[in-house]
Amino acid sequence: MKRINVVGTSASGKSTLSKKLAEKLQLTYIELDNLFWLDDWQECPDHEFLKKIQQHIDASPDGWVIDGNYTRSTSVKWKDVDTVIWLDLPFHLNLYQSIHRTMARLIFKKILWQDSNNTEKFSKLLSRDSIIWWMIKTYRENRGKYLAMMQHPDYAHIQFIRIRKRRDIENLSNGA
Repeated sequence: MKRINVVGTSASGKSTLSKKLAEKLQLTYIELDNLFWLDDWQECPDHEFLKKIQQHIDASPDGWVIDGNYTRSTSVKWKDVDTVIWLDLPFHLNLYQSIHRTMARLIFKKILWQDSNNTEKFSKLLSRDSIIWWMIKTYRENRGKYLAMMQHPDYAHIQFIRIRKRRDIENLSNGA
């Protein structure tokens, strides 16, 4: 495992696991949300986003751990990936983690990514722009997408690791 992508529904623990794996394996950590989100919740145009990803990959010849989904980036991030770790936790656990994480970020006004000024907003908490709502509406879709991708011949070169329990995430991050 030298070129890894950790994927999964929002609040599944991608960032936590990705950072631990990158540190343990002495690989570069690449956070897709940090590359995609500009200040004031502006989205990076796709051509710039894909260019940023490729630049970070190229700057990491010893390997990397990419944290994030962004299907639009699959052609770039999976071109040379050797392992995809899919955090496929039960819906109720993802929902709990999403609510808990969002509330903590709201209360402490935490900046979400180092290269932007974005924070969670109370005004968006129950709106269609809420990360909680996003997790609820994309959970099933993400599961179907990754199940299909695991079987697709274009990705036969990739080792898929599907994790369905929190304990297995801990085992992977401690034993990598």
